[in-house]
Amino acid sequence: MLFRLLLSLVGLLLVVTLGVVGFFWRFALAAVTPPPASAFSVQLVQKGQVLAGMGNCAACHTTKGGAPLAGGLPIATPFGIIYSSNITPDPDTGIGHWSQDAFKRAMREGVRQDGAHLFPAFPYTHFTVINDEDLSALYAFLMTRPAVHALTPVNTLPFPLNIRSLQAGWKLLYFDQKPYQTNVSQSVDWNRGRYLAEGIAHCAACHTPRNFLGAEKKNSAYLGAQIDGWFAPALTAANTSPLPWTQAELFAYLRSGVSQFHGVASGPMSEVVHQGLALSPDADIHALATYFVNINGSPVATTSTASADAIAATNLAKIMGKSAQVNGLYTQRGANLYLAACASCHSNSNGIPTGVRPELGLNSALTAADPSNLLRVILTGAARRAGGTFDAAPDMVAIAPGSYMPGFAASLTNEDLVQLASYLRRSRTDLPPWDRLEASVVAARKASAP
Repeated sequence: MLFRLLLSLVGLLLVVTLGVVGFFWRFALAAVTPPPASAFSVQLVQKGQVLAGMGNCAACHTTKGGAPLAGGLPIATPFGIIYSSNITPDPDTGIGHWSQDAFKRAMREGVRQDGAHLFPAFPYTHFTVINDEDLSALYAFLMTRPAVHALTPVNTLPFPLNIRSLQAGWKLLYFDQKPYQTNVSQSVDWNRGRYLAEGIAHCAACHTPRNFLGAEKKNSAYLGAQIDGWFAPALTAANTSPLPWTQAELFAYLRSGVSQFHGVASGPMSEVVHQGLALSPDADIHALATYFVNINGSPVATTSTASADAIAATNLAKIMGKSAQVNGLYTQRGANLYLAACASCHSNSNGIPTGVRPELGLNSALTAADPSNLLRVILTGAARRAGGTFDAAPDMVAIAPGSYMPGFAASLTNEDLVQLASYLRRSRTDLPPWDRLEASVVAARKASAP
């Protein structure tokens, strides 16, 4: 009796062990000879280039001053640093020996060609919805890039987090591997926008807060999150912008990086707009704007153009009137700093603001729940570098005529920043003061350091 019981327990343990091993294990896929560039049509490669831009692949897979897509960029996570991989067709250090099936498995399942699980710093949780045609185009684009021999540095994840097979457990908890489902109750533009936003553009990866294991909080989708020392604002009705994001403003912002009523794209978002989306057709930008204005739920977004303009004009008049009242009151340190550093460009209360010199009472950075964006722009400035990003650098060029904003990191102390930010928040919004502003200033200066 005891022998049978022990035998049964051993058998059960064996079955469980084999089941766990089977769940964790992924077979390596056969290596292939790197296909020649002539194996892919020009049209397919061009389509892949547009999709790679929409996915902003180069931003994560290129180090500063390094070869495009050769990897090695350190990605800071709460668990340690993960280095992006080389996705050029180099056969030794890149993906040159990957078949198209291996590439699709990596994109959709987060599994490398050799069978190892990828860490979710690579957003395969979004790429799983990309269709076969688009993945084939991406593969064609990457396989026709110059091959770069570049070894990926070793991640700094501590044991046991560095064991890739344990990622299967993470996937069991948080990976929903489902293809994109068309919503027949929505328009073609809406469905196209959702497909792009939820898939290749992986917008939620930055705009959704994460739990203690690094997974996106699905019940908090697009509610805003910290990313690289910046704050990615909410894209839902929780957005605190004083004027709602209309479809026209969203299109203008995603197309040019400038919104008349919200300011300019800075930080990581400037790379998305000026590098990532630069080659995307207007139709896709329009589709993204259609989708996000819908999930924003703004009354302006769902009314006629005439009604939207009327509502915007009413709200704008209130904000501009408030700014006009406070612009003459320079009796505090923060107000005096504003007069010295900001008023010459931003004191436009007597006229309609422009996106490149926005009325600060309209600016989304001032009304956000987190002051990071406002502080970072004050410190580094806002102008487009030759490469496309917005920060302070010798090679800055204007976003548009008259749009250059210098950085004030060298001329304003931390206490100056606290006073200035507090004054702007108090004088131009009805929102409460930011919590722990002093700590945010310290963090912003550290993140802005060269």
